[in-house]
Amino acid sequence: MGEVEPQWKRVKFGEVVRQVKSKVNPDTAGLDRFVAGEHMDTDDLKLRRWGAIGSGYLGPAFHARFRPGQVLYGSRRTYLRKVAVPDFEGICANTTFVLESTNPDILVPELLPFVMQTEAFHAHSKRESKGSVNPYVNFSDLAWYQFALPPRQEQLRLLDIFRAAEHVLETLRSALDRLRLARSALAVSYFANPVQDHVVDCRDLIATGAMSLQTGPFGTILKASAYTDDGYPVINPVDMNAGEINTDSCARIGEKDWLRLKQYWMRPGDMLLGRKRHMRNLVYVHPEHDGYVIGSDCIRFRVDPNQIHPRYLFHVLRSETTQHWLQAQAGGNGTVMPGMNEQIIGRLRMYLPDPGTQLRIAADFDAVAESDTSLVTRRAQAYLVRHALLARVFEEAGR
Repeated sequence: MGEVEPQWKRVKFGEVVRQVKSKVNPDTAGLDRFVAGEHMDTDDLKLRRWGAIGSGYLGPAFHARFRPGQVLYGSRRTYLRKVAVPDFEGICANTTFVLESTNPDILVPELLPFVMQTEAFHAHSKRESKGSVNPYVNFSDLAWYQFALPPRQEQLRLLDIFRAAEHVLETLRSALDRLRLARSALAVSYFANPVQDHVVDCRDLIATGAMSLQTGPFGTILKASAYTDDGYPVINPVDMNAGEINTDSCARIGEKDWLRLKQYWMRPGDMLLGRKRHMRNLVYVHPEHDGYVIGSDCIRFRVDPNQIHPRYLFHVLRSETTQHWLQAQAGGNGTVMPGMNEQIIGRLRMYLPDPGTQLRIAADFDAVAESDTSLVTRRAQAYLVRHALLARVFEEAGR
């Protein structure tokens, strides 16, 4: 950005921003939509969801009116970094601050949400929050936050840059959403209405040795006292995220127990499914995971690659058709956690074409998965660039 212009000055948040406290009765205000905390996403300025007024009881806290272009800020659990700019009029709870620039000649209104997305602002808000269970911040605690503010013409130039960065992020998000819709449609075309001549029960595949299942060792076989600070990883659903295994905080066991539990080892080409709560916690075992031990809350799939292509089965298991069936069979309600077991999986029916077709279908889904990974990586890089830009402008400038 070059040298800081002498016209730049440090200002307090409360000098250039005010909290709007426009109270209305949601039943008589003539408004259609409300925004709650769950409608706001971390690090996303756009509101993509909302509720319909009149669809249920909102409670007395929902009386704050907001207008398009104002900034909504979640004052509870501010570590969630919820800052959003509505493009419609509605109401929110009093725990969501409605903010706006006090003077557009001093702070361009459209620049305000970017100021509030800086790491320094979030750090200040978290530091000033009160309470431990459901921490909150008051506007008066935000009011004395200081940042560097350039002259209005420079603000407009910077706003163009920030909007361009937002456009890149939104384009990548849109591309990722469309890709995942295409993957879902592809899965439906292959797995939802398969040719009946090629539909088999998993119990039959297990009986012929084409597939085997293994539930992780229960406490009678592997006691918690056997865990060590280092050793061989024991993988549970908490260590599985977005199709990847993370061993940073996983349980570990020593060599003696590891050798004793050989039947629970992972091998490349296996699949690991979380058997409680969300069965979408599914990972494919790569060579670097060879010899890891499956945890008690997991079920391992292993196939004969001459009969079932491992990557084909992986995509069958993660398809919406299979996942919906698993969730339905697992049951569960408000008091009982959904659970999966080998008997239920044995009832799963799946489309199993000839090996060549399996290979082709697996290749199609792998290509989509590769594009998905690429887009996710590019979005993460774009976020880093935006954060760095915001920091350079509002945190480093004027020091």
